Amino acid sequence: MELLVRQFFTALGLILCLQVILKCFAFSKYLFPRLWGISPSSFFPKMGEWAVVTGAGDGIGKAYSIELANRGMNIVMISRTLEKMQRVALEIEHTTGRNVKIIQADFTKNKIYERVEENLNGLEIGILVNNVGMLHSPDPCCFLASPDNDENLINCNVISAVKMTRLVLKQMEQRQKGLILNISSAFGSFPCPLYAIYSASKAFVTTFSKALQAEYKSKGIIIQAVTPYGVSTPMTKNTSTNIITKSPRDFVRESLNHVTHGSETFGCLAHAVLGCIMSQVPLSVIHSTRVQECFLNIFKQRK
Repeated sequence: MELLVRQFFTALGLILCLQVILKCFAFSKYLFPRLWGISPSSFFPKMGEWAVVTGAGDGIGKAYSIELANRGMNIVMISRTLEKMQRVALEIEHTTGRNVKIIQADFTKNKIYERVEENLNGLEIGILVNNVGMLHSPDPCCFLASPDNDENLINCNVISAVKMTRLVLKQMEQRQKGLILNISSAFGSFPCPLYAIYSASKAFVTTFSKALQAEYKSKGIIIQAVTPYGVSTPMTKNTSTNIITKSPRDFVRESLNHVTHGSETFGCLAHAVLGCIMSQVPLSVIHSTRVQECFLNIFKQRK
């Protein structure tokens, strides 16, 4: 009996050590990205001539548009905010000399995809960034206290990623190369109270991305879920940047170094560390009424 107990704890210790080693190995891609092979600027144009970015008028989408143009891509910007896209397009064309095509579309609607497909015809699309998204409410709140915009949110966060991927993946499969970045959220990695629909929609995006990568990786196509924590954008009320909350530009620049590092990435070291910490917090704590009340009080005090 004593021998069995000793063997059990020895095996348990080995398993725990193995988990620590695997976590350190996973962190190494953020700590030592050069050892993992940072994607050179030439990597992106090799995927194809054009990069398509949804939600491109501001925030993360704007940053991807500018950074991918800096790395040699022509850009298709898709958003409902025409004036913002026009300003970004002028900036890109002036500073990089790359071509920019603008498509105005509202992703809360489902009748836009035929027109989007028509506008994409004839373009060799090497990269798709499914970035467009929305929150259920500007501030965290319980489900019934939020606006009844469920259909808009699902169309914007879920349907858009599926429809745009279906449009673009066909030609990538034919050419046996391509890169699809689906911008999810760390809030999709666990059931997040006060963000119920948003959290569920981002969980879909992450799972969808991982499943597709398993299906299409043998065909030379990279499909990756990007799951950040805090990024200062209009959706987050342009919160002040700090060690955790990144500017869109800084986050996008770092995240593009990791496009070949697996089917999911936090995008940057700070968010990977926070993700590791959050994974050790029991859901019972996150889901407790007291924690939710404290969270709501913090947001009330910021107003």
